Amino acid sequence: MHYYQQDGFSDPLDIRQWQERTGHDLVFNAGLFRENYAYLGLLYGNGRSLGSKRHAIWLGLFVAEPAEDRARRARVLDLTFDTFDERQPPYREVAQSLMLLDRTGKVRVRQTGKRAHQTLVAERDDGHLLVLKTTEEVSLHALGECLRDAFPSLRQVMAMDGGSSSDIAVSPSLRQALSEMAGSHTWIPLLEGTTTTHVGLPAVIGISPRRDHQGAKTR
Repeated sequence: MHYYQQDGFSDPLDIRQWQERTGHDLVFNAGLFRENYAYLGLLYGNGRSLGSKRHAIWLGLFVAEPAEDRARRARVLDLTFDTFDERQPPYREVAQSLMLLDRTGKVRVRQTGKRAHQTLVAERDDGHLLVLKTTEEVSLHALGECLRDAFPSLRQVMAMDGGSSSDIAVSPSLRQALSEMAGSHTWIPLLEGTTTTHVGLPAVIGISPRRDHQGAKTR
């Protein structure tokens, strides 16, 4: 997790600047925020609260880097069913946002008709995590129904943010690897940052390969 003030910046960076400054292979918006750039919900980086408070309604938590080795390295928590102790956080990296689809198959947002690009974090039945980005504007409720019906392996899904804040950036090396593996596809420009206007994002989540003690990359 990165928050612009904690990282020493006077103003929020756009998604491409975040990727360049942090060097992560993939960077995406961490969630929703106020006009004054205050994050809406719990936000922890490296085991420290980044000045935010628990949101009473948005009950999804993306967590990573457990305090105890026996826990999964990253997962999605649903505060409707799961607990999270803010005094002794069980994970060092935490971002709170909307729960879109829960483990019972319930879509947890209302049908408003509002359509926008969306960025999602999903957990599968086998524990793998997916970062999803829409290729066109869509309503959150319809998106939740689509994922529930078309991808039954998804156990629960969080919505990180929508509209102009729904942004993902990848490193040049990963972008090159994607092009070589996937060929020419309409969704690749969404990762190249050429199709959208980038707004300043106060908080982002960065993903990079782990490295073992010898410096080799591990998953």
